Amino acid sequence: MTTISSAGAMPRTGGGILAKERTIATAGFNRWLVPPAALCIHLCIGMAYGFSVFWLPLSRAIGLTAPKACPDMTLVQELFTTTCDWKVASLGWMYTLFFVFLGVSAAIWGGWLERVGPRKAGFVAALCWCGGLFLGAIGIITHQLWLMWLGSGVIGGVGLGLGYISPVSTLVKWFPDRRGMATGMAIMGFGGGAMIGAPLANLLMNYFKTPTSVGVWETFVAMGVIYFVFMMIGAFRYRIPPAGWRPEGWTPPAKANAMISRYNVHLKDAHKTPQFWLIWWVLCLNVSAGIGVIGMASPMLQEIFAGKLIGLPDVGFNALTAAQKATIAGIAAGFTGLLSLFNIGGRFFWASLSDKIGRKNTYYTFFILGIALYALAPTFAAMGSKLLFVLGFGIILSMYGGGFATVPAYLADMFGTQYVGAIHGRLLTAWSTAGIIGPVVVNYIREFQLAAGVPRDQLYNTTMYILCAMLIAGLICNYLIKPVDPKWHMSEAAVANLQAASASALGPSGSFGIGFGGLDARAALFWAFVGLPLAWGVWITLQSAAKIF
Repeated sequence: MTTISSAGAMPRTGGGILAKERTIATAGFNRWLVPPAALCIHLCIGMAYGFSVFWLPLSRAIGLTAPKACPDMTLVQELFTTTCDWKVASLGWMYTLFFVFLGVSAAIWGGWLERVGPRKAGFVAALCWCGGLFLGAIGIITHQLWLMWLGSGVIGGVGLGLGYISPVSTLVKWFPDRRGMATGMAIMGFGGGAMIGAPLANLLMNYFKTPTSVGVWETFVAMGVIYFVFMMIGAFRYRIPPAGWRPEGWTPPAKANAMISRYNVHLKDAHKTPQFWLIWWVLCLNVSAGIGVIGMASPMLQEIFAGKLIGLPDVGFNALTAAQKATIAGIAAGFTGLLSLFNIGGRFFWASLSDKIGRKNTYYTFFILGIALYALAPTFAAMGSKLLFVLGFGIILSMYGGGFATVPAYLADMFGTQYVGAIHGRLLTAWSTAGIIGPVVVNYIREFQLAAGVPRDQLYNTTMYILCAMLIAGLICNYLIKPVDPKWHMSEAAVANLQAASASALGPSGSFGIGFGGLDARAALFWAFVGLPLAWGVWITLQSAAKIF
C-alpha cells in the first residue's frame, strides 16, 4: 500500500527490491564498495557543470551554420518560438534551474530519503536526471525552450538534488573513523562529472551532426541512456550498515572532541539551532565567492592577460584581431578545465585533511587563505604572472570544492549521523542562494566597471576585494559555531525506535562480520569501473590546460 509522507509528496511504499531493508549489509561485505557506487551517480549528475558545451550548437539549431536571430524577441516569445534560434543567455538560465531545484528538492525530500534509504533515492534520481535529458531532447526536436527548461532544468534539477544527497548519510555511517574522506570521495565525483561529460558530449555531437541537425538532441538521448545504466549500477550497489555497526576493532577516540557530538539532533529541530544557520552562511559565503569565479573564469583570463597568452605582451584585449581572440578563447577553455581539476582534487584533499585537523579549522583555512589569495589576485595580474594567477585561483577553486565535501562531516559532527542526509539536504539551499549571489556580484560589477571606462585588465580588481569581504563574513560565522545545546539532543531510546530496534539493542555494537574492508578483487574492479572514465577526463583536461603556459 502506498501512502504520502509528511515531508513531501514522495510516495512511501512497502517491501520490494528498492526497500531499505533489502540494502542492509551482511557479513563479508566490503565497505569500500560503497564510495564507487556513490561515484557512479555523482559522475553522471556532475555533467550539470558542463552543460555550457551545448549552448553554442543549440544557439544555431535552426540556422545550423549561423544563428537565425530575431533581435526584437522577448524571453517569453523565445520560450515558444519555432522559427528563431535561442540566445545563449536564455539557454544559460538552465544553470539557475539546476542549482535552485537541486537545493529545493534536497531540502523537501531529504527526510523521505532517510526513511526509504539510498537505493530508492538513487533510483528516483536516475529517473529524474535521465528522464529530464529525454524530455529535453524532445524540447530540442520540437524547438520548444520551455520544454527543455522543464525537462533538463526542473525535472533534471530534482534528480540532481536527490542524487547529490543520496550517499551522504550512508557514507558517514560506513566511515565513522574517516567521515571527511568518505564524503570527499563521493562528492568529488560531482565536480568531476563535467570533465568526463563535456568531452564526451563533444565527441557525440560531432558523431551525430548532419547537414540538417547540430547533433544535440541525439547526444541528449545517448547520454541519457549511458547515465541511466551507470546510475542504476550505483543505486543497486548501495548498502547500509546494520544498526550499531562499527569497523572491527575501532572505538571512538578516548579523548572527546567537543566539536564532535555523540548525540543526534532530530531533523525537525536542526534548523531551530544557531549552528545550522551559521554553517548555512559558512557554506553560502564560501560558495558565493567560488561560483562567481567559475562563471567568469574564461573571460577573466582573456581580458586580464590578453596578448600575453599568445606571446604579444603589449597587446590589450581590444587590440586583438578576431582570430587572435579565438585563439586565446581556446587557451582560456583550458584554464576553466584546470580549475575543474582543482575543484575535484580539493574535494578529496580538504575533506580528508578535515579528519586530521577538524572541520572548523578546515573552514578557517578556507577563509583565511582565500582572503589572502583574492586580495593578491590583482597583484598577480599586475605582475603579468600567469603561473601565480592560475595557481592562486586553482587553490581558491580547490577550497570551493573542499567546502562542499567537508560540510556533510561538519553537520554529522554537530547533529549526529541519524538525520545527516536530510539536514544536509536542507543546508543545500545555501548553494541555491550562492548560485544567484556569486554570479550577480561578479557579472554586474564587471558591467559597471566597463561602463565607467575601467581598462579590461583591471576590471576584476574591485570584485576581488568584495569577495574578500564576503569571506571575512564567513570567517566570523565559522568562529561563532559552538557545540549544539544539549536540550536539542535526542534520547537514545528515540534513536533506537527510529532504527527499528529495541532499547536493549543499543548496548552491543561491533562489526557483525564486516570489518574495515580493503582493496580486494571486487573493490578493485568497481573502483576501476569508475576510475578509468575519470582518468580519461583528467587526461583531456591536462592536454587542454597545457596551452596556457
